[in-house]
Amino acid sequence: MNAPFRLTSLAHGGGCGCKLAPGVLREILARMPAAGAYANMMVGTETGDDAAVYRLNAEQALIATTDFFTPIVDDPRDFGRIAATNALSDVYAMGGTPIFALALVGMPVDKLPVETVQEILAGGASVCAEAGIPVAGGHSIDSPEPIYGLVALGLVHPDRVLRNVGARAGDRLILTKGLGVGIQGAALKRGELSDQHYAAMVASTTQINVLGGDMPAIAGVHALTDVTGFGLLGHALEMVRGSALGLCIDFAALPILPGVADHVAAGVKTGASGRNWAGYGGEVRLDGGLPAWARDLLCDPQTSGGLLIAVAAEAVDAVMAKAEARGFGRAAVIGTFADDGGAAGIVSVA
Repeated sequence: MNAPFRLTSLAHGGGCGCKLAPGVLREILARMPAAGAYANMMVGTETGDDAAVYRLNAEQALIATTDFFTPIVDDPRDFGRIAATNALSDVYAMGGTPIFALALVGMPVDKLPVETVQEILAGGASVCAEAGIPVAGGHSIDSPEPIYGLVALGLVHPDRVLRNVGARAGDRLILTKGLGVGIQGAALKRGELSDQHYAAMVASTTQINVLGGDMPAIAGVHALTDVTGFGLLGHALEMVRGSALGLCIDFAALPILPGVADHVAAGVKTGASGRNWAGYGGEVRLDGGLPAWARDLLCDPQTSGGLLIAVAAEAVDAVMAKAEARGFGRAAVIGTFADDGGAAGIVSVA
């Protein structure tokens, strides 16, 4: 917030709102060769999962992922912290633990002072240090917009990999962070985000999703992913498609970040929320009694969002207790998976 100029003014979008629209991405990846042809490749692109997983031996599998984007905030150190937290989340979303990272840096060197770039990198490195890993190298280019992120590598036992598929009928869906990051980012660009709500946004987006690494040890956890650029509905749909189930979300149970409801009700939203709905709205059923702004919240791109955990009803208390112990005070049970025949692959919100 104290930058002498606005980082966000140098980018056409911000955070995970820069992701390609889900329909466009599916079309681009339609001809991607199946990674399953390689015997030790456990997870590839087939279900749009959070990271690739490659079996190294009977005890270890390597998790590999990368994530980068343009600024969602103006403070360079906060930008670096948010981007790094977001990238590491994909390792935790597979049930793993990161081991090291590489930095991906693209900066308009004719517009940004060296000190600003240093602050961005320092912010990312501080998050990696908090996670107990080094930034061991990376790559940089001169680019027209500021871009920062990480390649993140991690480890998990091959028998304990958690994917975005595998939910079972009757499972509850838990969301671990509040929604509305994209809306808050849009409010920030308009100069309408208070210092208090900015602090809440940064606190949420820099909270490392270490909880994901705890999930394989809890019997009854069947699927795991995180909520990023496709919004809550987009990532929930990935879970139901791959699990051949339907999902009913209780709108009233959704955790929402402070101030977000007022902003979205006033018409503050991102362009990505509309692109998201265009990409998957045909697979969603919205109850007519929902607020007029509900769709914009449900499709809001989340930068460094929370985890979505599909868990058997009898294991919900164990997951919620672990979430509380890890400091995820907004975690909530938001829905139930069901085997309703014709509703397979559909998310209903009431």
